[in-house]
Amino acid sequence: MNATSTTATPDFERALEALPKGYVEGHFDGRRWGSTVKRSDDGRRVWLFAEELGGEEIVSFNLYVLSSQRPMLKPCEMASEKVTEFVMGFVPDRKM
Repeated sequence: MNATSTTATPDFERALEALPKGYVEGHFDGRRWGSTVKRSDDGRRVWLFAEELGGEEIVSFNLYVLSSQRPMLKPCEMASEKVTEFVMGFVPDRKM
């Protein structure tokens, strides 16, 4: 499956911003996941890698914040819909 770049929606941006920096475990789609979020010091890049614990699924992407445009979502070898569904539906175990 080819990954495509898309612009991030405001709802996606809010859900991503709510995720804590670093590693956290939680639930998505009824399954356990581990997720790592890294944010660049200048705030222009967000990287997320998540994997289903005890399973084979992964989610990985970069989000680039461009000064004059909506942030660009760059999924890593997966559909942007898969990335969006994960970010909007992932529930971390611990309070943020």
